[in-house]
Amino acid sequence: MSIHKSESIKRITTHQLQAMKERGEKISMLTAYDFSMAKIIDSAGIDVLLVGDSASNVMAGHETTLPITLDQMIYHASSVIRGVERAFVVVDIPFGSYQGNSSEALRSAIRIMKESGAHAIKMEGGAEIRESVTRILSAGVPVMGHLGLTPQSIFKFGTYTVRAKEEKEAAKLMEDAKILEECGCFGIVLEKIPAALAKKVTESINIPTIGIGAGPDTDGQVLVMQDMLGITTEFQPRFLRRYADLNKEVGEAVRQYIKDVKSVDFPNDGEQY
Repeated sequence: MSIHKSESIKRITTHQLQAMKERGEKISMLTAYDFSMAKIIDSAGIDVLLVGDSASNVMAGHETTLPITLDQMIYHASSVIRGVERAFVVVDIPFGSYQGNSSEALRSAIRIMKESGAHAIKMEGGAEIRESVTRILSAGVPVMGHLGLTPQSIFKFGTYTVRAKEEKEAAKLMEDAKILEECGCFGIVLEKIPAALAKKVTESINIPTIGIGAGPDTDGQVLVMQDMLGITTEFQPRFLRRYADLNKEVGEAVRQYIKDVKSVDFPNDGEQY
């Protein structure tokens, strides 16, 4: 099997993601929040782009994902969609936009789909959001689940440490994964859980799992773009691999630009009209 088998697909859909799991091809997923970066990442051949509520952290500078609003998520999602030709785009429903009741959840999901042009939505939780997931799916909106460390519940847990290490919580996570599959979710993000548990979940359900800090045996992996490109420097969890050091490179470029402006080296004769 070629690891690049999905490159020939013109547009990734839930059908292709399911086929990738079935043939053992890993799914690549990154976050994106704006047109320019989405266009670059999509052109590179990424399978899935997540317009994550992590925009609250990396784009707006908030400490948690809680402050970002539905309108702001739609703005970011719309920007990403305009830069994408191939990738499947999933959008987080932000905190406070679906927890109240299933009617509110449905309204939020429909707004995201209609106003941004996104391909699917993602929600955190298991059994407690079953009614909302079912209602959204009944309207024809694809839903991705999210279990393990759920950042929207950070004040409930009080920590970003690994989840489901204890038997009781692990058993609930297994049960929640099966509930989400039975409801009709097309996939589940597993965040910051023991690798052995992630493997067990992945093997016990028929829909794709995407891991972040969940070991190598999930059906795919996701990272926050700003983290993997080295734009952010203060966030250094064990699971993060930095593929570039853009914080350093951009800083150097800006310092050189400042130097050239002040010394009147920029613009030169060839850079004027």
